[in-house]
Amino acid sequence: MPLPDHSAVALAAGPGANFKPWRLCVAPMMDWTDRHCRYFHRLLAPHARLYTEMVTSAALAHGDRARLLRHSAFEQPVALQLGGSEPAELARAARYGEEAGYVEINLNVGCPSDRVQSGRFGACLMREPALVGDCVAAMRAAVRIPVTVKCRIGVDEQDDYHDLQHFTAQMTAAGVDVLIVHARKAWLKGLSPKENREVPPLNYQRVYELKKEFPDLCVIINGGVTTADAVVEHLRQIDGVMLGRAAYHDPYVLARVEHQLYGEALPERGDILEKLLPYVEAELAQGTALKHITRHLLGLYQGLPGARGFRRVLSERAHRSGAGIEVIRSALEHCHAPAAAA
Repeated sequence: MPLPDHSAVALAAGPGANFKPWRLCVAPMMDWTDRHCRYFHRLLAPHARLYTEMVTSAALAHGDRARLLRHSAFEQPVALQLGGSEPAELARAARYGEEAGYVEINLNVGCPSDRVQSGRFGACLMREPALVGDCVAAMRAAVRIPVTVKCRIGVDEQDDYHDLQHFTAQMTAAGVDVLIVHARKAWLKGLSPKENREVPPLNYQRVYELKKEFPDLCVIINGGVTTADAVVEHLRQIDGVMLGRAAYHDPYVLARVEHQLYGEALPERGDILEKLLPYVEAELAQGTALKHITRHLLGLYQGLPGARGFRRVLSERAHRSGAGIEVIRSALEHCHAPAAAA
């Protein structure tokens, strides 16, 4: 159910009142939040701030920038997440992002993978807050759009609140107005990226404490948030909430959050797919394989009758040569329950 009027007013006047663009965000997720995923998520969440997969500053300097930065106006507001640790190179990459139409540049200081560490970016940079500050300052000088940072609450043995406090102070001194905090520490050795999302315990209280100490900083909480009710509870103490894996595996949660926060009517899942079909047809005409789009749709009917058949049809037929929108329509035949239910 939507929030009662008095709760909605309390939230509007609470921590997030001055930072509404970041009230609801969908996390940058490697190999998942590509432009097709973001288009689909926008249909479910008209108010959400979307984020790209991480793109390295080196890739933008030496690779196919047009392909790496491609997105549609329909996705907006959408932010570009960058990975890197060289201030001048990041500044150039930020300019490319602004010129491409992104509304925010986000620096990844939270990914713990070995590949990211070998490039000296991601979570390992939490050990070098002065360098991160230099990177942020260089990007801020290069663009007019917001430059934000996504980090962890700590890394390895460096996980006291004082360490996060010091890192945050460095970020604000460099001009960061928005800090996205994954409420788990990262272990750079011994845990896989997947384990780093599950094994270190969540510590939401530490993020709340950070907000109290830095009241003028927009603080967004990330990690382990899976329901609309949880989003509402976090927003009583924090400026915004970023959903990650839950928004991918059960994307309809985005519609539920929109319903709770903004009073949006719960859409029928079938109607969402109908609205997606013109995009699919346009992409197919440009040579995009259907499987690159439908892989993001598999969780839409999560927990409902027919969900298994829906997934099976998409998984078995979307990869075939010449597959078209008839595959999506066929998958829908397995789902007869009211789409706005549950």
